[in-house]
Amino acid sequence: MSNEIAPTTARLQQDVAAAETSVDDTLITISTLMSSVVAARRDTPGVPVVKGHATIRRLATAQLALVDLSGDIHRVHGDLVDIGRETAGYDLHECPKTAGTNVVPLSAVA
Repeated sequence: MSNEIAPTTARLQQDVAAAETSVDDTLITISTLMSSVVAARRDTPGVPVVKGHATIRRLATAQLALVDLSGDIHRVHGDLVDIGRETAGYDLHECPKTAGTNVVPLSAVA
């Protein structure tokens, strides 16, 4: 087993968590923007409904893309857990953060 596994695992663990959080934060931000756009269309006289509708549809498309992205990131998380089990021989059923272990295995990248 390489001496580089622990630092690599720690880096991947931070990077995966950061990616998951970033996607969630972006989804929340886009959802907030969607609410603001719909409210503005409703509350602002003279805004053409067609233009407002097109903007709302674009935001909805962006939201769906983020939901797909989130799913892909979570699948990457699972893939990295599997790689950690295969490569480093770790037998964890959960990531260390939720499993309550102090070991930093490669599978913890997930």
